[in-house]
Amino acid sequence: MKTNIGLLDRAIRTLLALAILPAYILGVFNASAELALISIAGILLWTGIFGFCPLYMALDVRTNRHR
Repeated sequence: MKTNIGLLDRAIRTLLALAILPAYILGVFNASAELALISIAGILLWTGIFGFCPLYMALDVRTNRHR
């Protein structure tokens, strides 16, 4: 699994995932919306931590500088 996400992209994904967390804890949305938000946050956090996005791989997109 090669890294295909650059540092800025990883930071934005991680920050977005962490920004969703307070909305979940406070119960701002209904149950189905919370499930969707937590799923999205999980995907963003996973891709941000590991630096690999399967969608980027399928679309042949790289935001890191190493080719």
